[in-house]
Order: sequence, then structure tokens, then C-alpha cells
Amino acid sequence: MTEVTEFILMGITDNPGLQAPLLGIFVIYLVTVMGNLGMIIMTHLDSKLHTPMYFFLRHLSITDLGYSTVIGPKMLVNFVVHKNTISYNWCATQLTLFEIFIITELFILSAMAYDCYVAICKPLLYVVLMAEKVRWGLVLTPYLYSTFVYLFLTIKLFKLSFSGSNMIDYF
Repeated sequence: MTEVTEFILMGITDNPGLQAPLLGIFVIYLVTVMGNLGMIIMTHLDSKLHTPMYFFLRHLSITDLGYSTVIGPKMLVNFVVHKNTISYNWCATQLTLFEIFIITELFILSAMAYDCYVAICKPLLYVVLMAEKVRWGLVLTPYLYSTFVYLFLTIKLFKLSFSGSNMIDYF
């Protein structure tokens, strides 16, 4: 049994005719990065945007930027190079970071729903129920929870022995 040190990513980039159009995804990635960075910077700098809704939107942009950046650059490199590989350790790192950002985004969307519920159903108590400490708790808890859970799961997953082909189809 040999130890796997890298995976070979097979998929739609094998067709040379598709590689040029798929590189157009780079433009979409740049728009995503610029849009999320713009939202983060604007909501941080403009004092009129220091409301709970924009606080949650800022963190939603952070998570979107995070998982886009974890997956996007490696995917774009794979469109250009002929040997599409990913190291075993980077695969584990990429999986962990992607899971952390995705699960955190789901919790932040839930926090945004709670914010809307409080604003509509309890408008007189809104300032008390959505105080700064509550907002930070609703944002930091998902970051911490997803980090601990998915770091633990990925470590456990990648400590298992891997046997078989190191080629991953349909990437």
C-alpha cells in the first residue's frame, strides 16, 4: 500500500476547446471578489451603515469572499495548466476552509432572519434585542462552531488510510 501525496483532478478541463471559455469564469470570480470587498469596506467606513442589517451583510460578504477564494484560484489554475493536481494536505485544508465558510454563511443567514423577525414583530424592543453584544454573539458563534467542528471532522477524515486511485473524476 502506497501513501497518497496528491490527487489528480480530472474533469471538464480535459477538453482543450472548453478551456478558453471556462477561463471566462475568472471574470466572474473577479466580480465576486470586488463586490464582496466593496461591501465589506463600505459597511465598515460609512457610519450610516453601522446598523445590524449591514453588520450581518458585512459578515455574509466575508464568508462569501472566503469560500470563493478557497475554491476559485485553484480552479482557475487548473484551467491553465496541463497537470491538474492538488496535494493531499492542501485538499484537506481546502475542504476544511470551504466547510467552515459555507456553514458559517448558513448561520449568518439565520441570524439575518432573526434580525428581520425582531424588526417586524418586536419593533419597540429592537434596540435591546439586537444590541451590539447580541450581534457579535450571533456572528462569532458560527465562526467558532464551524471552525471546531469541521477542523475536527477533516482531521479525522484525513487520518483514515486512503487506498485506491488518486484520480478524481468530474471535478
